[in-house]
Amino acid sequence: MDDKAAAPARPRRSDARRSIDAILEAARTVLGERYDASMEEIATAAGVTRQTVYAHFPSRDALIAALIEAGAAEYSALLDAADLDTAPPADALARFLDAGWRFLSRYPLLLDPTLTGIPRPKTNDPHDVVPPRLERLIGRGQRAGDFDPALSAAWLTAAVIGLQHTAAAELSAGRLTAQEAAALCLQSSLRLCGTGK
Repeated sequence: MDDKAAAPARPRRSDARRSIDAILEAARTVLGERYDASMEEIATAAGVTRQTVYAHFPSRDALIAALIEAGAAEYSALLDAADLDTAPPADALARFLDAGWRFLSRYPLLLDPTLTGIPRPKTNDPHDVVPPRLERLIGRGQRAGDFDPALSAAWLTAAVIGLQHTAAAELSAGRLTAQEAAALCLQSSLRLCGTGK
């Protein structure tokens, strides 16, 4: 009797998960095109009602927070897959930057210069996860003699991340294409780390 009563709960949970995934994917796309898009527009893009959106996300801020958390998890997975700890340091740096560009291309809303007060995710926050990975990579490159050890790995980490933010801002302003931004950022980062390339 209990088993029969529990059986219908599984389809409802999977339906809810599908709705949540559709809403987050729609929000990623719609807000990436226009950050001031309404919940109604997001619901339409997701193929659900506005009430369904609010059933899962009680406010626009809650939806954006969930979207950023999903994006942060994707970014962390991209970094996990990049083989940063074993690839040759210059290659690993290129892979690190590429992961950042892939993340930003999936979440273009983060390039919106008007975006302020964006909620930080509760887990996998890139502000907490990304710098230590890059610092470890740069330190490994310095110990191997591939990167110049004259500047601290912590400083170079902050500078490389700053370079990518600057390149992203130039891309957002339309002064660089995505390809130009990525190429200039990589070239500048390699020079900054002292590879001589």
